[in-house]
Amino acid sequence: MRRPNAPSASMRSIFLCCQRRMHSPSRADWRNCKPRPIRRTLPGMAPSRKVLYRVVLTIGLAAPVPGASAQTAPPPVLATDDERRDSAIVLSAEGRESPAFRAPQSIGRLEADQLQRLNADQISEAVNRIAGVNVQRGNGVEHLTAIRSPVLTGGAGAGSFLFLEDNVPLRSAGFANVNGLADAHDEIAAAIEVVKGPSGALYGANAIHGVIHVVSPEPDVDESLLARFAADTNERFKASAWATGGAAAHAFGLGVSLQDERGFQVESGLDQQKATLRHRWDGPGFALTSTIVAVNINQETAGFIEGDDVFADPILRRQNEFPQAFRDLQVLRGQVRADWTINPDWRLVATPFARVSEQRFILHFLPSQALETNDHSSVGVQSALYGALFGGAVETIFGLDLERTQGDLIEFQEIATIGTFTQGLHYDYAVDAMGVSPFAQAALSIGPRVRLIAAARLDYTRFDYDNRTDAGDVGRFRRPPDRVDRFVTISPKLSVQVDLAKGLLAHANFARGARPPQTSDLYRLQTLQPVDDRIDPEVIDSVDGGLRGAFRHWSFDVVGFWADKRNFFFRDSNGFNVLDGRTRHIGVESSIGWEPTERFRLVGAMTYARHTYRFDNVVGAASEIIRFGADVDTAPRILSNLRAVWRPLDRAEIEAEWVRVGRYFTNAANSNIYEGHNLMHLRLGFELTRQFSVFFAARNVLDRLYAERADFAFGNERFFPGEERTFSFGLSARFGP
Repeated sequence: MRRPNAPSASMRSIFLCCQRRMHSPSRADWRNCKPRPIRRTLPGMAPSRKVLYRVVLTIGLAAPVPGASAQTAPPPVLATDDERRDSAIVLSAEGRESPAFRAPQSIGRLEADQLQRLNADQISEAVNRIAGVNVQRGNGVEHLTAIRSPVLTGGAGAGSFLFLEDNVPLRSAGFANVNGLADAHDEIAAAIEVVKGPSGALYGANAIHGVIHVVSPEPDVDESLLARFAADTNERFKASAWATGGAAAHAFGLGVSLQDERGFQVESGLDQQKATLRHRWDGPGFALTSTIVAVNINQETAGFIEGDDVFADPILRRQNEFPQAFRDLQVLRGQVRADWTINPDWRLVATPFARVSEQRFILHFLPSQALETNDHSSVGVQSALYGALFGGAVETIFGLDLERTQGDLIEFQEIATIGTFTQGLHYDYAVDAMGVSPFAQAALSIGPRVRLIAAARLDYTRFDYDNRTDAGDVGRFRRPPDRVDRFVTISPKLSVQVDLAKGLLAHANFARGARPPQTSDLYRLQTLQPVDDRIDPEVIDSVDGGLRGAFRHWSFDVVGFWADKRNFFFRDSNGFNVLDGRTRHIGVESSIGWEPTERFRLVGAMTYARHTYRFDNVVGAASEIIRFGADVDTAPRILSNLRAVWRPLDRAEIEAEWVRVGRYFTNAANSNIYEGHNLMHLRLGFELTRQFSVFFAARNVLDRLYAERADFAFGNERFFPGEERTFSFGLSARFGP
């Protein structure tokens, strides 16, 4: 089936997209490339969009003023208990570097050495090592996220999690992508952090269940190069490099990553290229860090395989029932972080940014197999003033975030009408959005052992919707007329920390998260939904508390959490929107580390949680009837990860990993179950010389036939199959200090 063209102009790609490898079932001619058609290149672009691209480039390459020599801080070295507690740093707690041990919320962090040892094929493989996180991998770059929540889809899956890169959201609120981490440049990341629970007091909209933050490596004046190459038995080839250098006050960093894979399932594959350019200038009391990120993703998508337990069939699990499906994504982002130390007590940070995102893909998970074309472009600024009052007894943050976004969406069905999924144009609209978000935080030390932190944020969001086709109904699709929607949400938070003993901290958080609806929820209506229905902001109230400790050979963090969410917006099995769902989320998560010697350590993460419906919803399909107290579908109660790392020699390191995903219901009525799975992975690294190392991995060592994602829809079980036993090999080269 040929790729359908959108019925009107909406995608204006800035990339001369790389040639795509079209994989035949025989795979005999997989290297025959065909040029990727470009709808419109930059010279023919609309004037407003062309200006925005130049803004992105200008922001990313902002020219600093020459000044004093650069000051480069060495990375923290973990040694004694005190050093480990005091030097472990997170960026996501307050938008600046702060001690991880005293973070006012639960934060998991993966360091660069962990990420390099893992050599993840997708970011889900990394973040799932953190307690409370369950990112289900789809095909290629596709994924669905859960953080102290069920795995969410649609607008809820897109809007309930905030994805950051260097403290700036990857997408604008209201224009989120359910595969929101696809264009993060995690392949070269210096760290990945996960903030668990509502985090809207500082981060605002979309931080309902949590935040995932990808931290880029810092540029450096010293010349260095780290390059990695890897290949595996599924014909996946990866390469990445990070190079630094500079002179005097100017430090540069350039990161590039490439991935080319034929695909585990037939007629599937992925080509992606990512590049990050960073520049830092340090002057007396002032620093500028500029960043540009460019991403191009061309994916031949394999959709769900359908049938009872079909994931366990060694032949059928490799089939691709949607060979026409694809996903193309191009992104350009730029930001400049200006950091000014006013005096020892006050510091001002301002980050202007711009982003452009353009995407085309087939809705392979719906009977329509429609083509969706969407893009959005944003400019904005983040600002925060950090201060200390009363001799440091009170630490404050005052901030204001501003953002302006333009986005549009077209959905077009090329195949013949199927029931109420009609052939032709479904939606064609544009949205002009504005966001204004003031926030504040105060941290008060009450004596030597108690710290009280209070924060609040107000988010004002305005959507100006322009319907570019006929208003009314076409099949099941309802197109509202032009209108303007405004939303105001308030996200307060209160945290308490108590030093019980040296190296032992008790903490508790009371937080509310809130977000405006996604634009697709507001303007992509169904025929049974009145046009004037008021969609209220989704709100979650959460309480969590626990103990955090580090002493001798042990470190741990144990947290219990409870949350109630209302105005949960989702699409039921009839395909119609539900505006007022309610859910409850209760669980315990723990992270533990044990390092009895310098050569051996054991690291684990475990979560037990129940996510339940707190309302009834009766639909025609008995398998999708929601009853009060039933488990939310795709919400495993048990998630666990255990890793043993052993250094038998100074130059060798071995890691064994066990992953457990517990059983979960795949439909709302709790009548269909996926039994879960256990996986074992092995990794080996060996340093050949000071410059060169080799690494080896065996994923799914026991060759289990499992599903990355199990679902039940349209009367059928359907799955994204997990890869069978896979061996990978790689070479790492490091030059410089």
